[in-house]
Amino acid sequence: MPASQDILSALQEYTTCDVSDALCSLGFPHGGFLPGLKLWSPEPQQGSTKIIGPAYTVKYVPVDDPAPKHASHYIDSVPEGAIIFISSPKTPNAVYGGLMSTRAQASRAAGTIVDGRFRDLQEQRALNYPVFARDVGTAPPYGAVKVVGVNVPIQLQSDGQELTINPGDCLVGDLNGVVVLPQDQVKKALPLMAKQGEADAKMAVAIKEGMPFTEASRKFRI
Repeated sequence: MPASQDILSALQEYTTCDVSDALCSLGFPHGGFLPGLKLWSPEPQQGSTKIIGPAYTVKYVPVDDPAPKHASHYIDSVPEGAIIFISSPKTPNAVYGGLMSTRAQASRAAGTIVDGRFRDLQEQRALNYPVFARDVGTAPPYGAVKVVGVNVPIQLQSDGQELTINPGDCLVGDLNGVVVLPQDQVKKALPLMAKQGEADAKMAVAIKEGMPFTEASRKFRI
């Protein structure tokens, strides 16, 4: 079941690094970090952009894949507050564009994360719409890839990390990158974020006052 609004609100005060720290403490691989995804819009790796919301997943495959194409366009079914997470096979073609963000914004989506390429960067920024992706491109998806699944489990397109994003998992994106907070880890992770955040704040004060890092870490973190 997707995280409640109370949980999503509580996560607003934490960074992706805070989420990863908590998940690492829980033994979750790589702290839920999704490598290779960075902020492109509304500003490239700057500003205060942060998105938090349940994953609305979209699965693209090569056009010659035997799986049937999804019957309707996924963009017309995006729930309010959701983050669109698009999984694309490796291709030079973009799988997401400006009109998609226009529709997503009208549906009050929280943002879009493209595990692949997107295009119409100038339109995305003009909309002030949050987009995280691996890279940009110019060619549309037609003739190269097709959508075969919506709100289905998808695999991160990374050679160095096996990770599944499930519909409803909490996604958090900011200047540091993107992390996935699985539904079954949320209630365990939040108290750890609060505890670690408090410890780090005390460490920062002590270090500024001259305490060595090792001593501060031993005093406040352990």
